[in-house]
Amino acid sequence: MSNIKDKMTKIIQSQPEDASYEEIMRELAFERMIERGLKDSRMGRVISNDEMKRRIKTWRK
Repeated sequence: MSNIKDKMTKIIQSQPEDASYEEIMRELAFERMIERGLKDSRMGRVISNDEMKRRIKTWRK
């Protein structure tokens, strides 16, 4: 089994027996977002908190 399938299987198996399809999909998506963020961080694709605050302020207009 591939590394990706192994990770997905572990996430799915860690969910409660009564977990809905939507809950499982949300957990899989969350894991993917975390992986992407860590990869971006390792590659130096980051911005400062101050820059992020500035960008968020422009969304509120």
